[in-house]
Amino acid sequence: MTPSLFHDSRRRSVGLIGGSFNPAHDGHLHMAMLARKILGLDEIWWMVTPQNPLKPSEDMSLLQNRLAYARKLVGKRTYIRVIAPELGARNNYTFNTLNLLYKVAPRVNFVWIMGADNLIQFHKWHRYGDIVHNIPIAVIDRPGYSYAALSVGRLILSRRVPARRLGKLERENRAKPPIWCFISERRHHASATALRALGLKL
Repeated sequence: MTPSLFHDSRRRSVGLIGGSFNPAHDGHLHMAMLARKILGLDEIWWMVTPQNPLKPSEDMSLLQNRLAYARKLVGKRTYIRVIAPELGARNNYTFNTLNLLYKVAPRVNFVWIMGADNLIQFHKWHRYGDIVHNIPIAVIDRPGYSYAALSVGRLILSRRVPARRLGKLERENRAKPPIWCFISERRHHASATALRALGLKL
């Protein structure tokens, strides 16, 4: 956790993007910039997990290397913060991490940002139903996943609203979950899996 993030007592709207970031890439930047623009968010926090419970550990680079690479990629984009809130935690479940963030940052309005490809396996997440009822969700379209993601969203994410409507509700502290939106403009093809296949090592 980065204590300096929580010294600011202003009410803020923050988008959370969680993942292995193994490695961080332009697709993550695309998600951050698109979500910030469409939803009108103040900040985006990249939450780098030590180990995704749903992914094998064999090809996972060291956490400090992934953090350093992500921060280098972010560069001077001060609205993107790279943090590791699960470092030292007993587990790496998003549900528990969100509960921690709500405790340490009670004046922040959070929205969970995820790619359409991740939504397809959202039902495998620990207590995914409780996550849906704890935080607004914005799904970013990914090539080849549009229809499947929309189908899954209708089944498990409940009330869908237009993206800019969700952003307005979020900024006004009125985005009461379960609520979600689907952002489908300017899809990006980059993936960490493809970069690793090309031999990128951290």
